[in-house]
Amino acid sequence: MTGWEKAASTNMFPNRRIALAGLLGSAATAGLATRAPAQPPSPVEASPAPDEPPTKIDTGRDRYEHMLAPVGINGQGPFQFLIDTGANTSCVSRQLADRLALTAGLPTRVHTMVGVRERPSVIINRLDVGSRSRKSVRAPALPFNTEGIDGILGIDWLSGQRLILDFAAKTLEITRSRSETSVEGRVLVPARRRMGQLTIVDADLNGQRISAMIDSGSQVTICNRPLRDLVVAQEVRRGESVTHEKIGLETLASESFTGEMLYLPFIRLGGLRLGNVPVAYADMHIFDIWDLNKSPAVVLGMDLLSQFDAVSMDFGRSNVRFDITESQRKRL
Repeated sequence: MTGWEKAASTNMFPNRRIALAGLLGSAATAGLATRAPAQPPSPVEASPAPDEPPTKIDTGRDRYEHMLAPVGINGQGPFQFLIDTGANTSCVSRQLADRLALTAGLPTRVHTMVGVRERPSVIINRLDVGSRSRKSVRAPALPFNTEGIDGILGIDWLSGQRLILDFAAKTLEITRSRSETSVEGRVLVPARRRMGQLTIVDADLNGQRISAMIDSGSQVTICNRPLRDLVVAQEVRRGESVTHEKIGLETLASESFTGEMLYLPFIRLGGLRLGNVPVAYADMHIFDIWDLNKSPAVVLGMDLLSQFDAVSMDFGRSNVRFDITESQRKRL
């Protein structure tokens, strides 16, 4: 193990029966949803202007430990938007859309972990995040079931950019893509872009290659059936008889489903090694959308991400950086 190959242990899992899982995929993006022919593309999906300044803002947390950022809408606010790196498109709550009397747009199809539904959309004349702004934004309007969340800020703000979720400093930063390498306390992991998302490609579970995605919109870490089957097969080979606890989960759009709780004994993400990682398994529509239903895959949620000082996602150079906490370093 070199100086920057770090190991960490995680044994956290929500003790509440209902674990809030975020919207892993919103439609209104090419390949994920069908637009009405007359509906023009929303400028929010375009790449940011080259001279767009970096922005850094303070963030908060909701009761499920999601990261929240203050967002301005049509000169009003700030409103609290959940930072969701698993959502392709930013959304607004139905309640806020009604409160601000936002202009109705054409219906749009929205993909969540559970399935796809047609939802109403609204037109936001101006949407501000720190020093950055978008105009004429068409956003799905969703019936969120959690108090204190006015919308979702997706990765449509991050084309070719770099997002830093700093959990230690409680800030969010968006900057231009930049070159960097792994150093002591910071592990850089290669990734590839898949439908706008970043998928870590250098990852394995006890030597078996897997795919891993970053989803700050999910409270829990989630796996697909092939990865669950891989874990069960390893338990059988070790002679273990394990009963996986059933758990209830719910999306932000009030969609309930059931999963199983299990633990990944050892997972590697590039030079980062994690042990005893709790995950929730459920048959989910979103793995089909991402074309991750045939091979082992895991979606890293806030229960794991928030254990680091910071997580940086560079959409321009396709990599993810994990900043190791001081307590994690002392355990090495």
